Amino acid sequence: MSESAPTREVARRAFAAEFNDASYTFKESDDERAPVYSLLPTGERANRVFVVGTLTETEDVGDDSEYWRGRIVDPTGTFFTYAGQYQPEAASALRETETPAYVAVVGKPRTYETDEGDVNVSLRPESITVVDAATRDRWVVETAERTLERIETFDGADEYAAMAETQYEPDLSVYRDQVVAALEDLEEDAEVAAEA
Repeated sequence: MSESAPTREVARRAFAAEFNDASYTFKESDDERAPVYSLLPTGERANRVFVVGTLTETEDVGDDSEYWRGRIVDPTGTFFTYAGQYQPEAASALRETETPAYVAVVGKPRTYETDEGDVNVSLRPESITVVDAATRDRWVVETAERTLERIETFDGADEYAAMAETQYEPDLSVYRDQVVAALEDLEEDAEVAAEA
């Protein structure tokens, strides 16, 4: 592969609660085309993320042209995703998918500072695919595993963990509790399905 060919970043898995706390972004180079990373509070950089949840709501929020907002819920919270003319496939998926539906989304984290100084985090989708409940359940389990791995290996000596420590001073027990709650939620869903 030539040096000029860009390589795609691995899409990181994060639950909504942690993703929404990831308000700090950075570049690792001064190149204007360098990737922008979102720093997860558990000490991982993410240029792309992979999420699966329930698409509960879609709305065209554009003024002059279509600009779709989707609300995607996982066991820990809500992801907001926005797609317009530059993400035609994702915008089409948001326009055409009947809610509620399980969806898998690969996209780039985006931050926006409000007039009040708060930072909102959202997802600019590269792809949105309707999936089944088994896929959503597998994502919850695998995301729980990845989150726990980041928590267990969180070490101030690691570059990104040190950055997370400085930016967020995270209480990692909060994210561990969210993992437990997500897995318990999954267990309850399975029990309800078994009784039906």
